[in-house]
Amino acid sequence: MFSSSFASNRNDYVQDACSVTHYRDICIRSLSSFSKTARHNPSRWARAGVSVTIGEAKRVAQYLENLRRNKKGNVIRGRNRVALSDCVECFQDTLDNLHKSLYVLRKLSIREFNSQLEDVNIWVSAALTDEDTCLDGFGEGKGKRVRFLINRVSNVTYMTSNALALVNKLATTGPECLIND
Repeated sequence: MFSSSFASNRNDYVQDACSVTHYRDICIRSLSSFSKTARHNPSRWARAGVSVTIGEAKRVAQYLENLRRNKKGNVIRGRNRVALSDCVECFQDTLDNLHKSLYVLRKLSIREFNSQLEDVNIWVSAALTDEDTCLDGFGEGKGKRVRFLINRVSNVTYMTSNALALVNKLATTGPECLIND
């Protein structure tokens, strides 16, 4: 039947794209909706990977900011409160780097492809470093709220890692993939 064949092809596209990532399940779950448009195009998969990561990073940044602003009951205290403030700053840097990356991925040119991909690789790697720095600040004796925060930040880290893998796959594919993009 057509619909099961179509669904199978969509699944094959995302499976193939996510085969280079470390967190395949997260990749497949977050990118499956792009199968119809991205198909076998590494440029589109890289854009999709960075784009969904931006969306999740924005949600987590807002969550972190809300936690930081919460004066009532100081839900996060002591050293972890300082780490939270640092984490908010790290996530702003993460978002800046991911936005720069997506902008360049949308403007890729055959002539400047290698230089553009080097920049994107640096920025996505920097976003990953910022997220790791955020996580490093939280100390021992983590309460339920801090563990939840760490899980949310870790999820963005996994998505960023996957986006970086998709960018690297695009880089190894070369500028020829832009011809039909």
